[in-house]
This record gives sequence, C-alpha cells and structure tokens, in this order.
Amino acid sequence: MPEFGDWTLRNRTPELCSRMSAIATLVAIAIAVTWAPVLAQGKPAPAKAKKKQRVTRVVIDTVRREPMRQTIPILGRFVARQTGPVAARVAGAIGEFRVDVGDRVNEGDVVAVLMKERLVWQHNLQKAEVAHFAAQVRTKIREIKLLQQELDRLQSLRQSPAFSKARLDDKVQQVSVAESAMAEADARVLMANADLRLAAISLHNAEIRAPYAGIISKKHTEVGAYVGVGAPVVTIIDDQSMEIEADIPALRRAGLPLNTIVSAVLENKTRIKATVRAIIPEENPRTRTQAVRFIPVFGNVNSKVASNQSVTLLIPAGLARTVVTVHKDALLTKKGKRVVFLAQNGKALIRHVLLGEATGTRFSVTRGLEPDDLVVVRGNERLRPGTPISYSKPPDQGASAGRVGPSYKSGEGQ
Repeated sequence: MPEFGDWTLRNRTPELCSRMSAIATLVAIAIAVTWAPVLAQGKPAPAKAKKKQRVTRVVIDTVRREPMRQTIPILGRFVARQTGPVAARVAGAIGEFRVDVGDRVNEGDVVAVLMKERLVWQHNLQKAEVAHFAAQVRTKIREIKLLQQELDRLQSLRQSPAFSKARLDDKVQQVSVAESAMAEADARVLMANADLRLAAISLHNAEIRAPYAGIISKKHTEVGAYVGVGAPVVTIIDDQSMEIEADIPALRRAGLPLNTIVSAVLENKTRIKATVRAIIPEENPRTRTQAVRFIPVFGNVNSKVASNQSVTLLIPAGLARTVVTVHKDALLTKKGKRVVFLAQNGKALIRHVLLGEATGTRFSVTRGLEPDDLVVVRGNERLRPGTPISYSKPPDQGASAGRVGPSYKSGEGQ
C-alpha cells in the first residue's frame, strides 16, 4: 500500500509544483495591486517645475506738471472795422455807375458820377466873379494913386497965395474914401475866391469816390435817379480788416485781459488765433454779457471770411493754474473706481487716482500720482498687479525722434 502511495506521490509531484507556482504568482500580483496605492502615498511626489511668468510689452507715458486753462466755447461773429454806405456830397442826378455789386475797389476809386454840367458852369461863373472883383481892386488902386498925386500937388502949394486949405482937406478925405473902397474890393475878391473854391469842391464831389478799400455789397440807387446831399449811393465792406466780436459773460471776464491770445474755430473746423483788442465797457442787462473785440491771426490759413460769419471762441474759464496731468489712455475702471498701472522696477503696479478737469487728451489728477511717474497707456487692459512688463522710455525723457529708447524688462531697475 505505501509503495503504491509513494508511487502515486512521486508521479504527481511535477504537476503539483506547477500548480503551486501558478498560485504563488497570482497571490503576488494580488498583493502588488492591493498595496500599490499605500506604497505610493508613502513616497514623496516629484517636485513640479516652476512655471516662468511671461513678460508683457507695453507703452508708457509720463505724468506731467503743466499749466491748465480750462476753456468754454463762445459763439462770436466776424465784423468789419469799416463798413457802411457811401453818401453823395452834393445834390444831383446819377449820371454813371462805374462799379457793380461784388466789385473790389481801392481807396479813391470813382464808384459813381453825377450829372455835373450845372456844377461846371457854376464853377466857371465863380471864376469870372473872381476876375471881376480882382479888376475892381486894380481900379481902386489906380484911383487912390490919382487922388494921392492931387493931394501931393495941393500940399506943395502951401506957401503959394493960391493955396486953399478947404481943397486940401477935401482931397485928404477923398483919398481915405478910395482906400476904404479898395478894402471892400479886396474883401469881395476873397469872397469870390471862397465861392470859387466851393464850386471846385462841388465839381470834384460830383465824382463819388470810395473812402476806403473794400467790396461793393449794395447799390442804393440807379442811373438817372436824383440824390440829395447825404443820400446813400453804394455800401462798401472792408473785408481786409475783419475783427471778431463776441458777447462774453461777465463771470468769464477775469480770464480775458487785453492782449490775451485765445483759440478760435472757423465753420470749416480750421483753428486760428485771436487777440483781445478791446473790451466794451457796457453790459447788456438782459444777458449779463459784455462785447469784446478780437483781432484774428490767420497765419497761413485762408483768410477769406465774410461779415457776420460765425466763429467759435475758446474762452478761458478762469485764470491759468498748474496741475498734474495724466494721459486719458492710462485710465481704467476697476470696480467703479479709476485706476492706472504704474511701471516700476519692470512690474505693473495698480494705483487708484482721483481726477479733476479734462484738458485736451489729458486729465488733471488731484490725488494718486506725482510728476514724472510712468503710467501704462497701451496694453494696460490685460495687465494684473505685479505682471512683469517691458517698455521703452517715453519721448519726453530723452528718446530721440525716430528712435526707440533702451528697453527695461522684468528684474531690471529703471
């Protein structure tokens, strides 16, 4: 029996060993699967590689201290310093017009001529009267000379028996009367010369002349119409001496002393300068304004403007003052507050600011910034506090025209 059993065991030993080896392998795999998480928790995890922050390229601008003059628009108008009707200086009928509406005339040019035949003959008559009274003066001179000769002969006969004292006295009186008559003749000559001069003036004024250069804007009469002394004939506008007149509120007068230069905008959006020439000392009680006259300075701008043409004047709201300003593109709104990003030591730092009035493309800053601070004006929308940035020096800090200054990157000082 034992032999039989030993034989049985000996014959099955390889099969048992093979089965046991397979069971041992399965047990090892189970143990490995079961304890792998526990072993993994016990081992330290490998350190992650630290991620490097990306440097953002931005554009910066400098906070400046500059004079600020807040302005308000006031509507003004161009007015001619010389304009008005040219009147007839003598009465008469219009014989000829030498200009038409829109023509340019120079000072002294004839614009109209009256029918002057009557004036010509009146002038000739006055010349004849002058000649007549001048001849009377010469006659009186000869009469006085004749009487003086008779007086001298009578005086030479004083020692003669034929001398008559009465005749001598009469002759003296006759000489005196002749001298008075000659004085009257001289006065008539002066009067005749004055009348002649007046006739010459009337004849000259029969030609109506332009008192100043300008443009004919209106004709008040036509050929053949009779005009009296002072009647308007044409109207001239001197378009070369235009000024600007504006009604300025009394409260804004403090910022407009004489010779103040302000900006003005024409209807075609062209900008010019204007200088305060005069302030009319009369206030309109209904509008509480005063009329102020400005001299426009056109420079290279086309100066063809019309009388009563509108122009917008940028009047200072008050006296000039110095303020700290920041560019408008540097401003952002975060949670309802105004902020800017400062560029300091290669990083973007957020700063809350309190703004004042606007001045062109900049805002005045009452709190939060100092002059020469560098603020981000391009690329600030994607920035976060502490973000590394790179930028160039702004032009007003020494960068040459057409050249970008040296860059400042993260980790570099300014």
